[in-house]
Amino acid sequence: MDQRPEIELRLTSDPMYLCGARELVGCIARRIGFSDIDCSKIALAVDEALSNIIRHGYDRAFDKPIWLGLTPLKPSASSIGGIVITLEDEAKQVDPCNMKGRDLEDIKPGGLGVHIINEVMDDVSYQKRAGRGMRLVMTKLAPRPDESPRLSDKAPGCTVTLNDRSPSRR
Repeated sequence: MDQRPEIELRLTSDPMYLCGARELVGCIARRIGFSDIDCSKIALAVDEALSNIIRHGYDRAFDKPIWLGLTPLKPSASSIGGIVITLEDEAKQVDPCNMKGRDLEDIKPGGLGVHIINEVMDDVSYQKRAGRGMRLVMTKLAPRPDESPRLSDKAPGCTVTLNDRSPSRR
């Protein structure tokens, strides 16, 4: 991304701060117009990416810098807008071509962060930063409401009956 994010946050690589980053991302996504389910998925993708930086990039060091950038995208004909999320660090560099999730057939705990990020986000780009560190740019577009499945107000097979007997209607 060529321009600076509209919102920037510098945090330390301490897992204690992951909840704050998730909340910030979820709140901004909600204001952009994403559904509650999509907000949760986006926050999960950010959480997985931050966890990977801490665990793999910084070898669990809890005192290293991570920069989180958020840029809302303007509405277009096909989208009510979207969000670009940028994560930058000073961790060891890896070849972006090697950023792959493990085989889903290999059933064991953990190791699904890259898979989750790729499933949730519309576009994912890993880049080496000049000098040291990595940059992860994730983009998610919010579809127009008529294109997006939403949670129903009632469960399948249930009927909701409204019985308004308020005094003003008598």
